[in-house]
Amino acid sequence: MVTKIRLLDVTAIALLFCAGIGPVLAEDVGSLAGDVVVASIASTDTETAADATNFRALDEDVQSLKKEVLDLNRDLFLLEEELLFPANSQVAFFISMDVGEYFALDSVNLKIDGKEVTNYLYTERESGALVRGGVHRLHMENLRVGEHELIAVFTGKGPHARDYRRGATLSFDKGIGAKYMELQITDKLQKQQPEFVIQEWE
Repeated sequence: MVTKIRLLDVTAIALLFCAGIGPVLAEDVGSLAGDVVVASIASTDTETAADATNFRALDEDVQSLKKEVLDLNRDLFLLEEELLFPANSQVAFFISMDVGEYFALDSVNLKIDGKEVTNYLYTERESGALVRGGVHRLHMENLRVGEHELIAVFTGKGPHARDYRRGATLSFDKGIGAKYMELQITDKLQKQQPEFVIQEWE
């Protein structure tokens, strides 16, 4: 800092002599140098505050852009579903569990009119979510109006941790408009066995 002030002193003296002001006191030169240093610090503080303001504005713009991208992705997903599964031919299949004391779900296989449409393997976390009351959309399908047959095969661990495989069948009529069907896995307390039921949502 001493070296810097001395350089400023010499520069100030030279400028004053060149301007024809004549000899000046050392105190005046020191005061002039101090003013230059203070002005430099004030300028730096102003630039730092401006940078912070610009950063906040940029961060707000980025967050706003992220929200717009998420909203756009959601809208595109809904539009894609509407195009792939029109409401008139749409059939959705959901699966739910009750308690899960007598059955631990591993996988579900779905067949519609003898054709396999999905074979979903559940993770331990997903099975736990079902036991806690969650409902999983297992599959979506376009079906023509008329009679159809659904076969669901459940595999997992039954009573006493034994391998368990059980099927459920339902014949249903597909009318005009969307249809929703639920595959329920419940505990039959009297028999101490799991029970598998397919029902239509009204």
